[in-house]
Amino acid sequence: MKTINTLALTALLGFNSLYATPTTYTVDSDHSTIGFKIRHMMVASVRGVFKEYDGDYTYDPETKQISKLEGTVKIASIFTDNQKRDEHLRSGDFFDAQKYPDMRLKLIHHEGDKALVELTIKGITKQIEFEVEYLSGESKDPWGAVKTGFELHGKISRKVYNILFNKILETGGVAVGDEVKINLELEGIKVSKK
Repeated sequence: MKTINTLALTALLGFNSLYATPTTYTVDSDHSTIGFKIRHMMVASVRGVFKEYDGDYTYDPETKQISKLEGTVKIASIFTDNQKRDEHLRSGDFFDAQKYPDMRLKLIHHEGDKALVELTIKGITKQIEFEVEYLSGESKDPWGAVKTGFELHGKISRKVYNILFNKILETGGVAVGDEVKINLELEGIKVSKK
């Protein structure tokens, strides 16, 4: 009896896999956010975004499985709503955008609510674990485009990426924290097959 049940289950899984349809989506930069948050002066946080980026991902809305994700962010597009600070962040004290114009992200593995990615900043590549949230099904917008979306939340040490600038405060502590929280809120447009 166990053999029959096992065969039936195997056949069913094989049948269902024929209908598993991982699909490629292009990240919609008009409706996505590449954001970060870092401690400032030991008392508050500064938030920022990158305004120029592109990427794509392969995703199965039925199984909620991401099988591919790759993206590139233009460092010069950093925006914290303070022009002087943004210019400083682009300088050699921080990202050195002239020498290292791009930040890159590539998925290694996704399972459940965890995603392991390679994150490259200033030419340094490290593996980072992200929390995966809100894996949506497909939805069609009013203009007929098919969309999906999900969010990735993680944190890095900026020192690991050789972003070392800081100032010691009179009261102790430092002006800029080491831990950076990263929030990727991605909405993708289904790539039509030709």
